[in-house]
Amino acid sequence: MAALEADTVGLPAALARFGVRILWHPTLSEESGVEAHAILNAVLDGRQPLDILCVEGSVLRGPGGSGRFQMLAGTGRSMAWWAEALAAKARHTVAVGSCAAFGGLPTAAPNPTDACGLQYLDDEAGGLFGPAWRGAGGLPVVNIAGCAPHPGWIIETLAALAAGMLGLDDLDTLGRPRFWADHLAHHGCGRNEFYEFKASAEAHADMGCLMENLGCKATQAPGDCNLRRWNGDGSCTDGGYACIACTVPGFQDSAAAFQETPKVAGIPVGLPLDMPKAWFVALAALSKSATPARVRRNARADHVVVPPQNRKPKP
Repeated sequence: MAALEADTVGLPAALARFGVRILWHPTLSEESGVEAHAILNAVLDGRQPLDILCVEGSVLRGPGGSGRFQMLAGTGRSMAWWAEALAAKARHTVAVGSCAAFGGLPTAAPNPTDACGLQYLDDEAGGLFGPAWRGAGGLPVVNIAGCAPHPGWIIETLAALAAGMLGLDDLDTLGRPRFWADHLAHHGCGRNEFYEFKASAEAHADMGCLMENLGCKATQAPGDCNLRRWNGDGSCTDGGYACIACTVPGFQDSAAAFQETPKVAGIPVGLPLDMPKAWFVALAALSKSATPARVRRNARADHVVVPPQNRKPKP
């Protein structure tokens, strides 16, 4: 659903640019019922080649490992069975979204349906397929994490696989494509001036940094979603909603309520991934002492109260 309007032309047309054709999708395709079953059976029989299998959503293994919590209607088979059978026929298998990648929201404690991802349960390798599983193309499950994942991540991953341009070295340790996972959601955030001076928002409508009080985890979350806006025009933090690190395994079992920052002695528990805590505390204190009045006032307003000084730059 997140990718329907991808590249302004829509998902099928965007993929067609790279020679990728959607064989069947439960929402986008016309075929349903026996027609859909016929396509899936043709793949199993080897009559229909399948280059890339995309799976959306967690796999429910319960009750008791039967998979009967999640059946494919009319087939008498569980979704777990279908995922394994189709993955065995596909050249590559892609988990689209954090639920398919790591289990996501359905695995939140106590996980009554025994949900999991295709090759992970949170950050533990295994999942439905097992840690050693590899597709016919030699890759593990390619995890396009995110809840929901950025449309560009989906299209570019499928295009790279179709072109033979995505290898093991192009995936991080959790199977996420590095072209987006080597960035942080913090990069390019429109609130970065407020972050630099630790000028923090107190309410969601405020313009300030969302990290100190409102639970933003953008400095810990892989993703380039602030470097390239969603469908060209927005991101979570742009809309005043703090990053919940939805590309990270286990985000659903947050240490505190979403939109609240857990603290110890007034210091946020979750700090930037590549900065020692002592450095952050020292820099935060220094930054706050040097915060311009303009930044401090704007941080706690829903619009620009004090604009930058309008003067000619020095040569």
